[in-house]
Amino acid sequence: MLKAQSSKQKNNYLCNTKNHNIMFLKLHAENPNPRYVKMIIECLENDGVIIFPTDTIYAIGCSVNSSKALDRIARIKGIKKEKANFSFIFHDLSMLSEFTRPINNDVFKLMKRNLPGAFTFIVEANNNVPKLFKNNKKTIGIRIPDQPIITNIVRELGCP
Repeated sequence: MLKAQSSKQKNNYLCNTKNHNIMFLKLHAENPNPRYVKMIIECLENDGVIIFPTDTIYAIGCSVNSSKALDRIARIKGIKKEKANFSFIFHDLSMLSEFTRPINNDVFKLMKRNLPGAFTFIVEANNNVPKLFKNNKKTIGIRIPDQPIITNIVRELGCP
């Protein structure tokens, strides 16, 4: 189990590619190495799984477009993919309309006040959410961590 220690140590990333190559990368929050960021994005684009810091704990993640990586995360967590409650990491609130049904103004204001931050909002999913996540659920969890490196990675990846 990985736990976030101090804010100085919350810059460690672990990437596991489909070839089972493991990379341990240390990124500096103020000035992350662009080569390392590119390596993480390539890992995600190629069905890789990463362990990354959020504003609360370390998390396990992959691209929403990779069923192989999602299977690997379910195996790592020891759960059935169909029963799992995965959350999407967004780079900012502008991604909401891509994956959720319209949100009423009060909920949007609440989200705007509390994100980025240590909250997960459960909202109604739209038809753009990959079928891997839908199963019998019509909702998805949305996170926007207060951790600029991972939100920039999501922005450059182009999907949660």
